[in-house]
Amino acid sequence: MERVIIHVDMDYFYAAIEEREDPSLKGKAVVVCMYSNRGESGGAVSTSNYVAREAGIHSAMPCKLARSKSPDAVFLPVRKPFYEDVSAKVMEILRSNADSEERFEKISIDEAFLDITESCKGDYELAEEIGQRIKEEVKSRERITCSVGIGPNKLIAKMASSFQKPDGITVVIPEDAQGFLKPMPVKKLWGIGRVTEDKLSEMGIRIVEELAAFDVMELISVFGKNKGMWLKQAASGIDETPVKERTTTDQIGRMASLKTDSRNGTMIFSLLDELIDDVISKVKARKVSFRSVTVTVIFSNFKTSTKSRTFGHAISDQDILSGNVKEMMNQFLEESTIDFRRIGVRVDSLQEATGQKNLFDF
Repeated sequence: MERVIIHVDMDYFYAAIEEREDPSLKGKAVVVCMYSNRGESGGAVSTSNYVAREAGIHSAMPCKLARSKSPDAVFLPVRKPFYEDVSAKVMEILRSNADSEERFEKISIDEAFLDITESCKGDYELAEEIGQRIKEEVKSRERITCSVGIGPNKLIAKMASSFQKPDGITVVIPEDAQGFLKPMPVKKLWGIGRVTEDKLSEMGIRIVEELAAFDVMELISVFGKNKGMWLKQAASGIDETPVKERTTTDQIGRMASLKTDSRNGTMIFSLLDELIDDVISKVKARKVSFRSVTVTVIFSNFKTSTKSRTFGHAISDQDILSGNVKEMMNQFLEESTIDFRRIGVRVDSLQEATGQKNLFDF
């Protein structure tokens, strides 16, 4: 059975979250900037929405230049911790649609690969249904959009996801992979940077079809064996790299919805126990310990709030986790009168479980 891979790419992620939080931004040019210590006169654009992009604003552009291109744009500072919380919730949705946890690969804060070969049994029509389901789930739960690419490997899926942005879905079946790639400029090939693009241009190679037809030995002579072979294979739509969870993932978490929006303690703490059990089982399976824990609550008005605690030593004890999580959840109940919609538990700052503290060390 041939592999079926999905790549999910969130649409203008940071700016989309800001639009979600402030609906008055809809229809306006929104630019999220990473400001330097010089304040708003320094720094660079982190991301922008499509209205801003139409005005010529793009990532990495100096914020000062971006202001000159669109003086009426709304400029906002990066809120990385908040975006990471949203990312964790999105990734939970994506992970749950992969064949298994091991067949999920987060590659950045706003994109991931899922291997769904077993789920769809190699059927691309069923794969598209799964892709549509993911899009709908992300939109309904997090009120932001994503673009989905589906193909026989990571390379094709990654390139397909950017083919119909924003909020699109593109399916490339194996027999169409080369035809899909051939007319593209080589700079669109995932993994090719500016330096490689310039070298290929000097060699008269400007589109993927020309690269696929180029003599592999000449490519090796210019780029070296590994890079030359990779360029030839990529241009031919060949990519055997597996989808697998990256070992650098520094958090384990789980979120779930209550049966109904509620502040009922029995309902909330019953679900919380399930989440704690699940997180601890993943901690043990990965043979890691953690130094911090975060509890997240999404209220019935869709507002999100978090509380975190950091420990003096790495731990992996369920009783310690449970006690701290429940204390924070009780604080949420005391501080707010709004019904809860979803709750989550996440542990961070993971490390190998060697010499970690247990309950009796505290």
